[in-house]
Amino acid sequence: MNVSTQRHSVRLRLQRWQQVRTWARLIREAECLWHVDVRELKRLGALELSQLLNEVPSCQRSRVNRWLTRYSVSTRLPFESGGTRSRSCSSPETKDESRRP
Repeated sequence: MNVSTQRHSVRLRLQRWQQVRTWARLIREAECLWHVDVRELKRLGALELSQLLNEVPSCQRSRVNRWLTRYSVSTRLPFESGGTRSRSCSSPETKDESRRP
C-alpha cells in the first residue's frame, strides 16, 4: 500500500469513528432525557423564551417573526408602536442585513 492510499484509509477510518461516536453521544443524550422531569424542562424553556422575547431589538422583530413563521413556531414578537429605535439598530444596514431571510 502506498502512502496516499494509507492516508485515505486513515481518513476514512477516522471519519467513520467520528460519525459512530456522534451517533452514540446523541443516543446517550436522548436516553438521559428519559429521566428528566418534563415540568422542569418546560419551566426552563418558558424562562428562556421570556428572556429572548425581551432581548430581540425592536427593529429586528419583523424579520425574526418571518423566520418564526417559516419554522412553524407559534411565538410571535410584539412590535413597539413608539417608533423609537434601540441603539443596537441605529447603524445603517449592510447589504447582508437588508436581504429578506
